[in-house]
Order: sequence, then C-alpha cells, then structure tokens
Amino acid sequence: MDKKNVVLLGSTGSIGTNVLRVIESFPHQFAVVGLAAKRNVELLAEQVRRYAPRAVSVGEEERVFELKRLIGGADVEIFQGDAGLVELATMGGADILVSAVVGAVGLEPVLRAAERGIRIAIANKEPLVMAGKIIMGTARRCGARIVPIDSEHSAVFQCLNGTPTSAVRRIILTASGGPFYGKSRKELVDVTPAQALAHPTWQMGPKISIDSATLMNKGLEVIEAMWLFGVDVDRIDVLIHPQSAVHSLVEFVDGSIMAQIGAADMKLPIQYALTYPERVPTPFGTTNLADIGDLTFTRPEPGMFPCLDYAYEAARLGGTAPAALNAANEVAVAAFLRDDLPFLGIAEVIRAVLDKHENKTDPSLEEIKRTDGMTRAEAAAAVDRLGKVCS
Repeated sequence: MDKKNVVLLGSTGSIGTNVLRVIESFPHQFAVVGLAAKRNVELLAEQVRRYAPRAVSVGEEERVFELKRLIGGADVEIFQGDAGLVELATMGGADILVSAVVGAVGLEPVLRAAERGIRIAIANKEPLVMAGKIIMGTARRCGARIVPIDSEHSAVFQCLNGTPTSAVRRIILTASGGPFYGKSRKELVDVTPAQALAHPTWQMGPKISIDSATLMNKGLEVIEAMWLFGVDVDRIDVLIHPQSAVHSLVEFVDGSIMAQIGAADMKLPIQYALTYPERVPTPFGTTNLADIGDLTFTRPEPGMFPCLDYAYEAARLGGTAPAALNAANEVAVAAFLRDDLPFLGIAEVIRAVLDKHENKTDPSLEEIKRTDGMTRAEAAAAVDRLGKVCS
C-alpha cells in the first residue's frame, strides 16, 4: 500500500496513543502530519519530538506557550482551540483523519474532512450521534470514506463487508455490561467515580468509562450504527456479553448470523481502519478461542440502565433529539466526575432535558449546534437542582 499521511485528533488519549503505536509498527505505510491534544502538552511535546508532525493543535490558549517552551525550536505550526482542530482536519496533503477526541468538539472537523473527500477513521461517536444525516450525506457527495474504529462498529463493518443493508435483518451490538453488571439499582445509589471508572475489560478515558457504566456508551453506538450502516434503529439490538470477545454480530435475512471475534485490544480495529481495504499481518498478537472459554449473551435487564432506553427514544424521535441527549449526557457525566451529581443522577438529568426538549425535525447544522448549546445550559441547571436535592 502507498504511504498515507495521517492527522490524529486526540493524540494523548487512550485511543490516540494506541493509534500512534499502530502507526509506529508500520513506518513504511504511515506518516504523522498532524496531532491535536486538549491539555496534555507534556505528552504532546514528546509526540512532536518522536513523530515530527507538520502541525499541532492544543485546546487551551495558555497551553500554547507551554508547548512552545517544551518543543523548543521544533519546526511545527501550532494551532489552538476548536478552530485548530478544523485547521488540522483540512490540512493539505493529509490522506486519513483519525478523530479520537471526546464529545461534540469533533463534529466540525469531521464534517470538514468529509467535505475534502478523505478517509475518516472515526472513534468519536458524538459527531454521528448529533449530525449523522449531514455527515454521511456529505461523505457520499464528496467521496469520503468513513471507517469506524470502535470495536463494535468495526465488527459490524467487517461482517457486512459490502453487503447491502436490504440483506440485513438486524445488527447486534455487544456490551460488556461495565463494572456494575449484575448489580441492583439499590447498590448503585452510592457509587463513586473511582468505582464507575473501573471497567472490567477495556482501558478507556474517563468520559467513555462512565458512559460504559451507565450503558449510554452503547446507546450512543446504537445511534451511530444507524447512520454508519443505514439501518433503522429498531433493527439494532444490544446484548450483554461479559467476555468481550465477540465484538458485534450481524443477522442476515436468510437466518445466518456472522460475528467478529478478537482480543479486547483497540489496536486491532485501529489497524484495520488504517489499512482498509487491505488486511496486513498484525504485530499485536492473535486470539486463542480455547483461552476465551465460554461465551455468554443476555439481554440488558429492563429498567436497570435507563440511559440505553433514552438513547433508543432519541433515535426514534430523530431531529435534534440525539444532539440534546448527547449534550445532556456530557454535562451530567462531567458533574458526576466532579462529585457534583450522584451516579443515578446522570440518567435523571438526561430525562429532565428530554422531557423539556422541543424537537426539530430535519435540522440544519446551525440548529444542531444551537440545540447543543441550549441543552448544555438546561442540563447544568438540572445538575444544580438535582445535586442539591441529593446532597
């Protein structure tokens, strides 16, 4: 394969550092030309020295001066903030954009990269949750290829292998169940951030770890899968699979079910997203089925994880409802991590926001952004109200 130039947004996070490990393992196939981090300039400076990108971006203005000090005279252009992410996503000479940032901040750069018609390897769920119709429509119109990095969506992508969605009966996304699988609601009343962050299978950043504990992560993946694969939400199911070996499945109309099985190692779907459509030998090990042992699948217990139900509700409503759901969840999770909201309060904030939301069907990008901003203010007020009640 020809050598590809890669821009990586979110280079210092869990996904981003794994992307760089993959790229480092294939030095003749990939070169890093752009890196972006929010605030970890110490690690970003190390990455600049190691990978020699042409440009970087940091999220906070005060971090620019610190980064300049750390990298000394390195020949690299430095951008800042949301505009910096867009600068990197649209930089000339880039062949692949890897979006591994967290949250709505990824929307604009992903959309602008789609307009350029390049490959987008996406781990950032929120852009497709908020504006899936706009992004996928832009990608089709401009010839951009969106390849998922999430292990579940990568599994579905591999199982489909170009099969038309008319041949699909349903998509089955698997979930580990998170750290509270098998617990009662009563046992979750006094959950601490440290307990919720202790995922049994995956090493992830704090936001996605909390989303996994509430199963909102799976709800966001349901909405994302709708747009990635063009399948109605009622043809997407979720099953709890604690072994995290079967990353997802596709059931076809003829009754056949195809599953993708692999180690719980994000470097494997990252490698596939970067090398697609080729498959190349991996240096990251193989899967021994005998070591995995039993594989079990159960349905999520009704009422145990209301965030998953709310995601399905927002998906069925469409319009601006998914953007409102996402914004409320981001605010509530941040509040929980600050100890300003109890664990079960995350779902309560989302419910309060959805109950007040005035849905707009077929929204423009500006309407989606406006919904995001207004919802964050409403969610912050709900956090303040609920936090006081629970304190």
